[in-house]
Amino acid sequence: MKTILKYIILFAVIFISKSLCAQNIHFVKNGVIEFEKRSNMYALIKKRINKDNESYMNQAFDQYKKNNPQFKVAKSTLSFTNDKSLYKWATVEETVNNNWLSTDVLADLKNTIATDFNRQISTTQKSVYEDTYLVKDSLRKINWKITDETREIAGYECRRANAIIMDSVYVVAYYSNQIAVSGGPESFTGLPGMILGLALPHENVTWFATKVTEVAVPEKDLAPPTKGKPTDNKGLKAILLGAMKNWGEYAHPIYKAFSL
Repeated sequence: MKTILKYIILFAVIFISKSLCAQNIHFVKNGVIEFEKRSNMYALIKKRINKDNESYMNQAFDQYKKNNPQFKVAKSTLSFTNDKSLYKWATVEETVNNNWLSTDVLADLKNTIATDFNRQISTTQKSVYEDTYLVKDSLRKINWKITDETREIAGYECRRANAIIMDSVYVVAYYSNQIAVSGGPESFTGLPGMILGLALPHENVTWFATKVTEVAVPEKDLAPPTKGKPTDNKGLKAILLGAMKNWGEYAHPIYKAFSL
């Protein structure tokens, strides 16, 4: 009887301790997240090589690897409150790489995205070659599958979720429910917490948070972009498909990149 009583007391103490710990968890509702985007240029270039161009592409690729790193790196930030966010790219001078192989639509993509979580809409400033579009539409609906896998990112414990978007693009996301905002980099949202890690494994690109700063964010720092030709997702799709109708097999990866 005494042994049973000891176990009951022990379980009660553990339960109370866990409850107190849970009550003391601090949830972040506003701040700035610094992201690092890494694109595997070796893998992206290799995908362009086929039997029609291998005679000169293999040689060009070998030369590229001698003079360029494997990963192209770019910095971005996500400013957020509990009802809005603004994703944008660092305004720094980048070293120009004149090697024609270094250009890749997905690796070079730099959308500015304002998200209104209450209204469930986003405004995206998207550069498509020489044109700039202002795409305003409802948030992308993503059917996330949450898993038990976890990892630490920028000091936060994150849980993994998987999804398929645009019928064929496999997405892996890591979110933290300690940041109580259902946002993330680019146009990826819809999880019960902030996405701090994002990977498109078959597209050879990742976005991972390097720093999270809890700070008050002024309303003006969340203002949507205003420059660009106004359209919505359906309109942009028509524009892209019309412009690339004669591009053959090269059109699909470019269309996917501009549709993210």
